[in-house]
Order: sequence, then structure tokens, then C-alpha cells
Amino acid sequence: MTMRVISTAIPDVKLIEPACFGDERGFFFESYNERAFAALVNGGQSVRFVQDNHSRSARNVLRGLHYQISQAQGKLVRVVAGEVFDVAVDIRRSSPTFGQWVGALLSAENRVQMWVPAGFAHGFLTLSESAEFLYKTTDYWAREYERCIAWDDPSIAVEWPIEVAPVLSEKDRHGSLLLDAEVYP
Repeated sequence: MTMRVISTAIPDVKLIEPACFGDERGFFFESYNERAFAALVNGGQSVRFVQDNHSRSARNVLRGLHYQISQAQGKLVRVVAGEVFDVAVDIRRSSPTFGQWVGALLSAENRVQMWVPAGFAHGFLTLSESAEFLYKTTDYWAREYERCIAWDDPSIAVEWPIEVAPVLSEKDRHGSLLLDAEVYP
């Protein structure tokens, strides 16, 4: 088996642990396998990824909660250096888990990935000195559709593991409250 899938409190969001094979020379694992992903994560349906992104962030940088109101992106995310706290928020108004969030520690050491389907806002907080974050997306980035929900929206109440003010971009400082945000039907 190439991966182990872990359910979260929001059924559509999954954590994925790849099988890792290592010895004194190093290690090997499949970070993505289309057949296994479709069978184990996505209910037998294949997913088409169109873009790979790579970001690097310093400690206490918080990115998010981002989404695109059109050209919604599913994201398969992982960390290749350092550690982050990764969050997905359900912003599908018709969903029974609308406004709820799940979070997980993703690190180069644990190799855990998170599947964040389209219809979710996504963000992460860098916990290590720095972190390199990779993510595959199911649609292309489009500035005109990009939206941001406030990382500290009290109606969502994400429990970010941070004791100091996070480092935010201008866009993230001005995120909307979920109550006022454009969301999915």
C-alpha cells in the first residue's frame, strides 16, 4: 500500500501518510499516486492537478485563509522542510460543516499531507524557523477570484498554536469575516 488515509472531523478533508521506505542510505516514498489517491481519498474519482506551487515562510508567518470564489481549487498540501500548522475551513453554505475547521501539523519529518477539496478556505502557520510548503492545485490561480477570510475570525475560532502576533501580508491583514465573505452555495 502506498498511503494511509486518516479521516478528520470534516469528512471531505483527509490526512494522508505515505508509506516511507528507508535505510542507512536515506528514504523513498510516493508523494502522489493518482490511482491510490482516487481509490483511498476521493471516493474512486480521479483528480486532475494543473499547477504545483512552492512557498517558503519564516517562523510565525501565517498565510490565509485563502480561496478562489470562481475556479475553486482543491489542494494537496505538504511540507518538505520545517513544520506548519495547516488549516481547512468549510465555506460551502449548504454543507453541514459550514464554518467549521480542521487543522493538522504537517512537517518534513512526519511527511503527512492534507487534502483540502474545492469549497474550503485554506491557511497555515509556520512553526519552525522556516518552512517550505508544496501544494498541487486542481485549478489555476486567478487574482480576480482570490478571496481571504480573516485568520482570526471569531465565528470560526481557529485555535492557532501561536503566542505572539503572526506575521501577515497586507491581504491577510484585511481578510473578511465569514459572515461578510463571498462563499460557495
